Amino acid sequence: MLLAHPAVLHDLVERYTALERAVTSGSADPVTRQRLADTAYTLCVSTGTRDIDAALIAARHRLPGARVEDDSVLSPRTPVRAGARTDGPAPVPVN
Repeated sequence: MLLAHPAVLHDLVERYTALERAVTSGSADPVTRQRLADTAYTLCVSTGTRDIDAALIAARHRLPGARVEDDSVLSPRTPVRAGARTDGPAPVPVN
């Protein structure tokens, strides 16, 4: 899997966070909502994940200075249950 450069991931996380704030404040127009959806999609593709919460965690783990035991890499709105993997996307079951 190709991995995005940490600088690209940093920019995507910052953009997503800013757009999410605008949307949750209720002041977002349809263009801003679409930009949020596009940024979420790009983050998922860039990190090899399928949902934005996993993408944010994966992206933050790739940023300089991130450590596994460093709680600051976790999204404040996404609690991680005990024993959950935070080192990347969960394996996809094969039928």
